[in-house]
Amino acid sequence: MFDPTTFVGFHTWLSLIAIVAGFPVAAGLLHGHTRPGWTGVFLSTAFATSATGFGFPFNSVLPSHIVGAIHIVLVAIAGYALYGRRLEGGWRRIYAIMAVLSFYLLIFVLVAQLFGKVPALHALAPTQSEPPFGIAQGIVLVVFALLTWKAAVRFVQVPPRAA
Repeated sequence: MFDPTTFVGFHTWLSLIAIVAGFPVAAGLLHGHTRPGWTGVFLSTAFATSATGFGFPFNSVLPSHIVGAIHIVLVAIAGYALYGRRLEGGWRRIYAIMAVLSFYLLIFVLVAQLFGKVPALHALAPTQSEPPFGIAQGIVLVVFALLTWKAAVRFVQVPPRAA
């Protein structure tokens, strides 16, 4: 799973790098600015994570494909707001919202993967329809709803030249 020379390992490492990079990106948004190096790593690895997710064999559309497609759209809009529109006007808020929602989906999938692969968590929610899984995902949802709101408000309050 963590061997970067396999497709699964490569996909996993992209995801983990995107998640690690997401923390300073989100912190920057809460302080009203971007972190260019971290942002580039975050957006590129977040996009690549979802893109490589479509490389796994499948016979029908799965929930993971829907989440991946939504994630790609969020990352693309965030990238366009940042690089294409240079965060002008309403694009500042759009960027903040899309970046944090993209980060949320990475964490959402991480939690699902942890419950599927970590024996202690899997024992608590073997089908991921049990209360422990729902509670964990509910906490993540509430935290990211607040984070998205705070980032959108704070990132817009700081003058663009400070970003």
